[in-house]
Amino acid sequence: MSNCGCEVTLKNNEQKHVLYWLLSINAVLFVAEFGIGWFAQSTALIADSLDMLADAVVYAIGLYAVGRAAHHKARAAMLSGYFQMALGLLITADIVRRAYVGSEPASGLMMVMGSVALVGNVICLVLIQKHRHGDVNMRASWIFSSNDVIANAGVIASGALVGWLNARWPDMVIGCIIVVIVLRGAQMILKDARKELAQPDVKKTTCGTGQ
Repeated sequence: MSNCGCEVTLKNNEQKHVLYWLLSINAVLFVAEFGIGWFAQSTALIADSLDMLADAVVYAIGLYAVGRAAHHKARAAMLSGYFQMALGLLITADIVRRAYVGSEPASGLMMVMGSVALVGNVICLVLIQKHRHGDVNMRASWIFSSNDVIANAGVIASGALVGWLNARWPDMVIGCIIVVIVLRGAQMILKDARKELAQPDVKKTTCGTGQ
């Protein structure tokens, strides 16, 4: 039984099941948070929603990589990292735009939506916990889910500060912090993917396939 590949198939199926849930949760949260963020004129909510979009794409790429060769997984993880980095730059552009155009963030909506997103991402974190030491794409999923929880807490805090101080700067500050979290996560997964590709067995597989 140990040579039939059943354990590998079971592991792959478990990973797919988890990634489908992560993808679904983040896709729904992206739509909800982006819509509420736009209506609430919140830089932090929009930044967090775009982070959700990036994560959804990461999980979709992770689904593609499940069951594939190590070099495919590493390259998929690198693609995830580059996409996350691109979204971070896009969030930065929106923050700069709002700094010039101005905004009046609604603190109540920020805290409510931030709390909903926090619950969703805690669920994601629980789902991915078992696989956090798995292949490079599952490690990436753990990193992004962990970062999301931190970002959601930041959104809630910024909403409270916006209401308390009657100022928009906490919203802008948290938006900038989310950018740093996104870019740091992208850097971590790119480093992990490059390290994976540098492994002798992965190099050998890559050369052997001509890819």
